Amino acid sequence: MTEQQHSQGFERGTDGPKVIVVGVDGSDSSLRAAAYAGGLARRQHALLAVVYVQPMLAGGAALGAPVADTTDAIAEDLVAQIRHATEQTRGIFDVRWEFHTFRGDPYNGLVKAADDLKADAVVVGASEQAGHRIIGSVAVRLVKAGRWPVTVVP
Repeated sequence: MTEQQHSQGFERGTDGPKVIVVGVDGSDSSLRAAAYAGGLARRQHALLAVVYVQPMLAGGAALGAPVADTTDAIAEDLVAQIRHATEQTRGIFDVRWEFHTFRGDPYNGLVKAADDLKADAVVVGASEQAGHRIIGSVAVRLVKAGRWPVTVVP
C-alpha cells in the first residue's frame, strides 16, 4: 500500500443525507412515512423537511375561500400533530425539522419541494387509493423521476 492509501482514514458521519423531505397529507400511510423519515433524520443528524402539498382543485376559484380554508386547516392540524409528537419525544429523540407547504398536485409539489430544499432523499407513504394501481401513484412517479433516492413506506 502506498502512503496515500494509509492516510485515507475512515470518515465518520459525512456521507449520509443532510435534508430528508417527507410528504404528508394526513393519511395513515403519510404519517407512517413521517415517523420513518423522522427516525432516519435522527440517526443521520439530518434536517427533516415535512411537506404538505395543498391541492389546487380545478374550478377552485369558483368554489371560493372554503377550499383554501380547508387546506389551511389540514396544514395547521398536521403541524399540531408533528409538534405534539416532537414534544412527546423531546430529550429522547431530538430531530431538527421544518414544516413547508406548497400548492399544486402532490407529485409536482413534492418535486418542487425536493428541488427548492435541496433534498438528499424523499420519503412518501404508499398510496391508499385503488385507482393509483392503474395510473401510477405519486411514489411511483417520484421513483421514475430518478432525481433522489425515494423510500415508499407502506
